[in-house]
Amino acid sequence: MYPVRAKKHLGQHFLMDDNIARKIVTSLQENKNVLEIGPGTGILTNHLLQIPNINLKVVEIDKESVDYLTQQFSALAEKIISADFLRYDLKGLFDDNFSVIGNFPYNISTQILFKVLEYRDQVNEVVGMFQKEVAVRIASKPGNKDYGILSVLLQAFYDIEYLFTVNESVFVPPPKVKSAIIRLLRNDVKNLDCDEKLFVTVVKTAFNQRRKTLRNALSSIQFDTNEEITLLFTKRAEQLGVAEFVFITQHVKH
Repeated sequence: MYPVRAKKHLGQHFLMDDNIARKIVTSLQENKNVLEIGPGTGILTNHLLQIPNINLKVVEIDKESVDYLTQQFSALAEKIISADFLRYDLKGLFDDNFSVIGNFPYNISTQILFKVLEYRDQVNEVVGMFQKEVAVRIASKPGNKDYGILSVLLQAFYDIEYLFTVNESVFVPPPKVKSAIIRLLRNDVKNLDCDEKLFVTVVKTAFNQRRKTLRNALSSIQFDTNEEITLLFTKRAEQLGVAEFVFITQHVKH
């Protein structure tokens, strides 16, 4: 009998393999201040607590898991936040920058990353478990068919590495898909050299019709054109890197 009942509406799939849990935790490069999202039964938490001088906090929406974690880990007593991560204000959670780690519920994994983007000045690293196809998409480079909106928006501020694949059999209950661990490390970009809201609009619009050239995909937006823009517009969205999307955004007519 597993100590906590997995709840479908919360997208819970509890990791059982201790070696994989150890491998995930040792993938963290910054481990002074760490926030674990959705610790569940604490398989990652157990390894995190063994890191010397770690300042660990965990956020968990499931009351049954909170009760279990409170009983199992006396060291966590004051560090468990019983809340919905997506609605929780992360400002002031730590005195300094922090890392995020977790076996993320697949139904909200992209929302978790969009929240990380909001707090990118504080979150210097993310090590997370995702559905494999989402992980591949996030880590994909330009020119790849998996490269898309999420890749561009996240790679604008993070260097992303696909670490390893995880089979369905190591979870309770097993998901219907393979999983993967990726690591996001904050890069040196403080702000994009363009209107960031407009940048998001341009990226989304470009990928909404990804089979078309940018000239057609972005026809609803007006641009100041020059030779370089004209050349870029002969390409498709998946062929452009972050810097080229920034350049295009700089040339939107206001």
